[in-house]
Amino acid sequence: MPATTTHSLDAGDEAGPRPGQQLNRIVRRIVATMLTIAAMLLPAAVRAADTPSGIRNIVLVHGAFADGSSWSDILPLLQAKGYHVTAVQNPLTSLADDVAATRRVLERQKGDVLLVGHSWAGAVVSEAGNADNVKGIVYLSALVPDSNESVMDLLQKQNSPMDGLVPDANGLVWLDDPEAFAHVMAGDVARERVALLAATQQPMTAKAFGDKIQKAAWQNKPTWYLVTEGDNALPTRVQQWLASHIGAKTSLIKSSHMSMVSHPSAVADFIARAAKDVLK
Repeated sequence: MPATTTHSLDAGDEAGPRPGQQLNRIVRRIVATMLTIAAMLLPAAVRAADTPSGIRNIVLVHGAFADGSSWSDILPLLQAKGYHVTAVQNPLTSLADDVAATRRVLERQKGDVLLVGHSWAGAVVSEAGNADNVKGIVYLSALVPDSNESVMDLLQKQNSPMDGLVPDANGLVWLDDPEAFAHVMAGDVARERVALLAATQQPMTAKAFGDKIQKAAWQNKPTWYLVTEGDNALPTRVQQWLASHIGAKTSLIKSSHMSMVSHPSAVADFIARAAKDVLK
């Protein structure tokens, strides 16, 4: 009679896996499926978290004796909040030229825009802000003329004439001396940074201060105004009057005229709040 051979079954035998092993395989498949779905959904969730509510496009317009680099501390802060931000390069040759430069940037924006103007650019955004895609205007220590009014007209009415700004033979006003720049514009900015700001400043055509805006956009658009207390370029009392005159939502900080350099976080937060509120 032939001998009978017996052996035990293992996981690789024809009898198949044990119940516990089969359950583990099912669990692993479920987990793998869930991870795949999560990987597909995560980028969309991240994009949603990075997209701010309200307006997404912010256009920044610099003032006299500056250029687009004056926003270098503000740009990354607003970009980190999810905004698409563009800084205009004004030629500072006339109100019309600066408005044209701003309008070219506005035309490139995809969607609604919050327009921000500092100092002299208050006049620029008051004209350029009539563009249909501009839904709100933020003024930072800014000059805000009325319709058919120039910056010079405004300052004369407020008993705050532009003293000490003497044009050169080419009709340009300069502020390229670091000590003068610090006194007028940036008394609370580090000396090294002031030297850079003075070195990169653009001269302003003196006659531009007499150019009149045609239609003040602030009459029909919501506005915000950041008042700087202790400002040697534009007296705080004039800023406060302007903010009240145009019916702007107003905040006040102790700062020199270059608040975007000396207090970038506060300025970026102020702009972001306006961007969130403008469409409410």
